[in-house]
Amino acid sequence: MTVHYHGTPITPRVHLESLAGASFCVSFADGRDVVRCHQIGESVMLDNGAFTIWRKGGVMDIAGFWAWALPWLDCPTTWAVIPDVISGDWRETAKLISSAPRLPAHKIAPVWHLHDPISRLLDLCDMFPRVCFGSSEQYAEVGSAIWHQRISEAFDALVPHHSYTLIHMLRGLQCVKEGWPYPFASVDSTDIARNHSSYAIPPATLRARWDGMQCPVRWNTQPKQEALFIA
Repeated sequence: MTVHYHGTPITPRVHLESLAGASFCVSFADGRDVVRCHQIGESVMLDNGAFTIWRKGGVMDIAGFWAWALPWLDCPTTWAVIPDVISGDWRETAKLISSAPRLPAHKIAPVWHLHDPISRLLDLCDMFPRVCFGSSEQYAEVGSAIWHQRISEAFDALVPHHSYTLIHMLRGLQCVKEGWPYPFASVDSTDIARNHSSYAIPPATLRARWDGMQCPVRWNTQPKQEALFIA
């Protein structure tokens, strides 16, 4: 089953309350709903906010992130995305992983950026039971032909030795909607938070619609000539 993490903040508060029982993604970039999400949510993903901070031209407060996240990791179904460098060399993110607090591996997840080497992805899967995919650099547009090719390459590499690693697709709810063939264990999106008013559909209805869509259970290796999907 694919876990759908619905991004916050969701306003007005009555709409957040209507999603009681959902799984939530709370970002360090705007963590105003973190308390309530833990009170009413089934599980909570603590995002480091790197993408939002990078997009705004800011610098992440690494120590501040961990001070914010650590108390919530006592919750059995809460986990955190380790801070990462969006457009940097993978070695920059590796330093942030190495300096992360010593926690059970299932409570934290590193980010593998799609422009990083496949060998780096395999190394991360050796160290952690959950790894996040981050769209970046030439793969920044989720659903582009080159994005599909790279995701296919990644799963082709994972299948022989890491088929049980939980792969989370950051900003990836579209993958479920479009019925793409990737077996993501979980995805997140701020679709409800950003668009519920324009859809004129109650957030609870949107949540039920999203949560009723699932990714495939397993990956079927793609023939090389079919590796490029057209979005």
